[in-house]
This record gives sequence, structure tokens and C-alpha cells, in this order.
Amino acid sequence: MVLVYLKYSLVIYFCFRYASSRNVTGLCRSSQFKVADFSYNFFVGSIPKCLAYLPRTSFQGNCLQDTAPRQRSTAQCAVPPPAKSHPGVGPKHQPTLDGLKHQDTSKPAWLLALEIVTGTMVGSLCIIALLTALQRCKSKSSIIIPWKKSASEKEHMQVYIDSEMLKDVFRFSRQELEVACEDFSNIIGSSPDSLVYKGTMKGGPEIAVISLCIKEEHWMGFLELYFQKEVADLARLNHENTGKLLGYCQESSPFTRMLVFEYASNGTLYEHLHYGEGCQLSWTRRMKIIIGIGRGLKYLHTELDPPFTISELNSSAVYITEDFSPKLVDFESWKTILSRSEKNSGSIGSQGAICVLPNSLVGRHLDVQGNVYAFGVLLLEIISGRPPYCKEKGCLVEWARDYLDLPEVMSYVVDPELKHFRYDDLKVICEVVNLCIHPEPTKRPSMQEVCTMLETKIDTSISSELKASSLAWAELALSS
Repeated sequence: MVLVYLKYSLVIYFCFRYASSRNVTGLCRSSQFKVADFSYNFFVGSIPKCLAYLPRTSFQGNCLQDTAPRQRSTAQCAVPPPAKSHPGVGPKHQPTLDGLKHQDTSKPAWLLALEIVTGTMVGSLCIIALLTALQRCKSKSSIIIPWKKSASEKEHMQVYIDSEMLKDVFRFSRQELEVACEDFSNIIGSSPDSLVYKGTMKGGPEIAVISLCIKEEHWMGFLELYFQKEVADLARLNHENTGKLLGYCQESSPFTRMLVFEYASNGTLYEHLHYGEGCQLSWTRRMKIIIGIGRGLKYLHTELDPPFTISELNSSAVYITEDFSPKLVDFESWKTILSRSEKNSGSIGSQGAICVLPNSLVGRHLDVQGNVYAFGVLLLEIISGRPPYCKEKGCLVEWARDYLDLPEVMSYVVDPELKHFRYDDLKVICEVVNLCIHPEPTKRPSMQEVCTMLETKIDTSISSELKASSLAWAELALSS
């Protein structure tokens, strides 16, 4: 018995066509076929008569024009037969196109639902994780505060702020400050960015009011942030040698941003040194002022967390009380704020109604070593009576370098208006100046070290002043 399984439909198809076209019996020559299976190929035409004795199931799954059962559809017969099949697999085990289609479309509904639910859950978890990471990043790298830029504009930029930031700082109304400062006519200081008024509160102390000179349309959200931060920063200062912030004023109509300080009635140190009143500053008074400034800076640098520095430390930033005690006031911080905001404006993004600020713009600019250098220059200004720079005499530091290290000419740096001075004090001052103005910032001393040197080596007692000169009695009478 010969069993025939045909797996290469292209070959058999050719044989059938070849046999019919040349009248050659082809497979009919083999009279030994007992069982043959030509099913599930792509045979066309009709079943050869020589093979008619085979059962009709042997020809099923073809494209024959015959009564053979289960022939392929017309659409399937238009598809070319597969290029090859795997050897060793019988026709009954070879998958049909119908079978493949059925496998693709017969996926259970529960499995599809499970895949959809699983995919949705995984996607949601990924989105939540991403949003959480972005939120944490934002909370660390930015501060968002509430503020409306301008009521006259169509588009409002709002910035959100912590309402607790200024809860402990007193807020003045513009009207009561206007009354206290005589309709803002009593101007005692000015700069391109601010005006300083003197006033007296009804039944209260004398005040100095700093008003920021900036138009409302230029007052951006990040400047409002600076204002809030500066008020909160100044409010934490509490030392006998620092200016006391009494409160602030913040109004939108008319646009107002003001700081209110306790007024030091004796003017600034700059006025005493350079406006003909230097004669009131005896050597002992100058030493007391130097030590007071040093103590104030030590407090700002070492006793506050975070530290606080004076933006422009000079004789104009030192106010003198009635008893000639110095008070450090940072009136020039707004210059630093504006310059920093302009310099970093490219990194400030505002999208829609939110203004986001990088960390580099949030905190006060700290330059502790810069304050130490400025203190050294200020010491020279106090003992010499010369400004830090003038066109006629040039730079004070460069002029003084020729005398600081030479004991025999050291006295040349002393203000000629002074009738007497203590040489031992002068040596200490010159030593401190040399340390503070060192060109390498890291080699400059801390204010803790500076204060220790000044307080232990300079004697400001009355007895030391009386010993210095017979004229000290007259100066003592002036200082009492």
C-alpha cells in the first residue's frame, strides 16, 4: 500500500495543470495508490477521473469546481498559496488561514478586559509618580506667592505667598504715614530707587520711612517676593546696634511699598564726619562707635541663623543716636534686589497665572567677607575723616597703605581736626584694618575675632580719656 501526503501545493498544482495540458496521466500512472490525501491545498479544476475512486474527503479544503465537500471560499482561493511549509508536518496538522484568523480574533473577552484594566492601573501609577516627583522638585526650587500685578491690565499675573510670613510685623496704612511725615514733604535722604522721610507718629516715636521709587507697571511678582522676604528678614533683627524695623506699608491704590524704622535722631555717621560736625566726634567717641559697629556686625554674622549682611556697609548706613551710639540700617538693600532681579530675569518664568522663582533669587544675598572688608574701610574713614573715595585725594585705602605698617608715620592717617588721640588705640585700629582689607577674602578675620581684638585692646573708659590730654576735660564736657 502506498500512502501519499501532498504538502507542496505549488508542485502538485503544476503537475495537475501540466498533466491536463499535455494529456499525460501524471499521477494516474501510479496504479498502486490505495490511500491518498490531497486535502487543504489550493488545487483548481476538477478531480481527475483516474483518482475518482478515492474518497471525497481526500480533496477537501481545495479550490476544486467539484462536489467535493468543504472547499475554500472564493476570497481564499484568490490568495496565493504559501511559499513553503515545515517538513515533517502532515496536512491534517498544517494550520489553515481560517484557523489563523480564528486564533487572532478569538481572544477571550475577560482576557481583553484584564489587559485594559492592568494597563490603565500601570499608566495611572506612572502618572502619579511623575506628578509627585515634579511637585517635590517645585517645592524645593521655587517659591510661589499671591500678588496681582496691575488692576488696569487685562491679563493678571497672580503669585501665591505664605500669608504667615508677615503675621508678626505691624502694617501701617499709607494715610497714617502721610500724616506722620507731613504729607511726605520731610525728605531726609534719597537715591534713584528710594526716598527716606522723617516723621513722628502721633503719641509715638520718631520714624524714618523708606519709600520705594518704582512704578506699578514695573513691579513684577518676583519684586513682591523680595519685598515680603526683606520685611520678614529685617523684622528679626533685635540688637542695640542695629536699626529697629517698626513695620511696613503695602497698598495698591495708590501703589505703595514702604519700610518704617525707628529714627536715630543724630543723623548719619557720614554727616558727622564730612559735613563739618566731625568736631563733635572725639577720639573716645570714635572708638566707641567703632566697637558698637563691630558688635552689630558680629550679631548679624554669627548670632543669627541664617546670617544677615549689610548690602552697602558705609558711613551712610550707620545712624547715630542722641548718646552717639551707632545703629546699622540696611537702606540700600533695594539696589541689590533690583540688580539681582534684572540680572536673573531670564531665569524667571511666568506661565499663565503663576510666577515661579529659582532658589538663587529667593534668599538675601550674603557677603560676609565683603562686610568685613567694608568694615576695614569704614575704620579708616572714621579715624581719618576722609571719604572712601574723592576726586581730589583718590582712593582712601590706597592712600592709607603707605602709613598703616610704619609706626613712625602711622599718625598721618588721623583726622587733623582731632586735638588728641591715643597711639596704642591707633596701632590696634591699623592692625585690624590691615586684616580686614586683605586681598584674599578667605584670609580676612571673622567679626567675632575683630570684636575680641577691639574690645580687649581699646580702652574707652573716662579715665583713659583724661590721661590722654589736658584738653580731654573740655571734650568730656561736650560728650556729657
